[in-house]
Amino acid sequence: MSSVNDRIARNWMRIGARFLPFADAATAEVPMSRLLRLSLFQVTVGMALVLIIGTLNRVMIVELGVPATLVAVMVALPLVFAPLRAVIGHRSDYHRSVLGWRRVPYLWLGTMVQFGGFAIMPFALILLSGDSNAPDWVGKAAAGLAFLLVGVGMHTVQTVGLALATDLTPKEKHPQVVALLCVMLLVGMIATALIFGALLHDFSQLRLIRVVQGAAVATMAINIAALWKQEARNPARTAINREIPSFRACWNEFASARHASRGLLAVGLGTIGFSLQDILLEPYGGQILHLTVSQTTALTAAMAVGGLFGFVLAARWLGAGSDPYRVAAAGVLVGLVAFSCLIFSAPLHSTALFASGVILIGLGGGVFGHATLTAAMGAADRHHVGFVLGVWGTVQSLAAGGAIAFGGVLRDGVAHLAASGALGPALRGEATGYVFVYHAEIFLLFLALVAIGPLVRLRHIAQRDAARGSTLVELRQ
Repeated sequence: MSSVNDRIARNWMRIGARFLPFADAATAEVPMSRLLRLSLFQVTVGMALVLIIGTLNRVMIVELGVPATLVAVMVALPLVFAPLRAVIGHRSDYHRSVLGWRRVPYLWLGTMVQFGGFAIMPFALILLSGDSNAPDWVGKAAAGLAFLLVGVGMHTVQTVGLALATDLTPKEKHPQVVALLCVMLLVGMIATALIFGALLHDFSQLRLIRVVQGAAVATMAINIAALWKQEARNPARTAINREIPSFRACWNEFASARHASRGLLAVGLGTIGFSLQDILLEPYGGQILHLTVSQTTALTAAMAVGGLFGFVLAARWLGAGSDPYRVAAAGVLVGLVAFSCLIFSAPLHSTALFASGVILIGLGGGVFGHATLTAAMGAADRHHVGFVLGVWGTVQSLAAGGAIAFGGVLRDGVAHLAASGALGPALRGEATGYVFVYHAEIFLLFLALVAIGPLVRLRHIAQRDAARGSTLVELRQ
């Protein structure tokens, strides 16, 4: 019987290494159990995203009666802190401490700030709804502070957590580590969305307080478990009297690197191209293709599954030595096909074509995001990991948040022009606003390909020159 169990265990491990994108991410120094525990910080980031963008967004508008414009402002407030991700990453690279930790203090600080935001948020939302004797500005100020604190904590935890993961793992394992972190973010978002939806099914203000403050406690517990004994203490590395370069000096060094700005431009264009439709897919399915709420919700889940497969494919290609920017370009090409499917689904009245496009958006976006994050991790030296990842996070967060907000504005503006007849009789249909956004995304993805092209060529030339140099050394020896 024991031999049968051993055989089953060996076969299961073989299946895992073949199909899971992060099955071989572990090393002798950082085993899988430690990597999985470290990746838990992504679960709390996913939980914060679901609460801010999804659950609380709906609760404020429907149950609490808060105006949609005010809700949009509150949801957008976490983006105010996004440009400071590079500063946080830089500070964690050169943190001064007699204890010898660089990343742990910032992970702890981000966790505490996020906890504080969640702790006051339900009371602030109740004030915002007008269910109190306080002046209106008190509720607005309290809610704004709560959302801003959650955003500060979330951005800090994610930036420094990614930097710590880069510190702990060798460069050849980064594709698998990125896949693990992306999957954990997705798992956190899906799991918490289901849990919050079930807990708030019978809504009451008391239940809202319990759920959001429960999220605060969960954030604290999960992040403590994630960072526990992850970073080794090294007082020499964090000595108080050591010289620290300024943020401007680090930025000038980063910007002087060949095509660094082009890489950030590619990240921004690709992220906007994949994100403009984020709040439009379900309305498009319901209004244009007449799908039910359950059908459009299922398609959103299908996009998440497509993203998971995108992580798997990107991890396999990058793990085999493929160029990250070439893989990112493949993700962009998938996105071009995806948005073409969405555009043609309206005149063809094809639900299957629409569903295929939604899944391909998740697939292409997953490949693109995984590849660009891996490229950022690979480009950072050990002294500037936090800074480089902070810059990447700043561009990605601002691009995604801005695209979500601008997508709705663009759709409404074009739809108004079409309904008024300003675009001609052929474009009076309800689908015009949506289709215009999808065409804009195709255009942006083409621009992303233009930005990526020289990056692939540059890496190819560098690899060729390195190969020639090693060959000359061997011949001389």
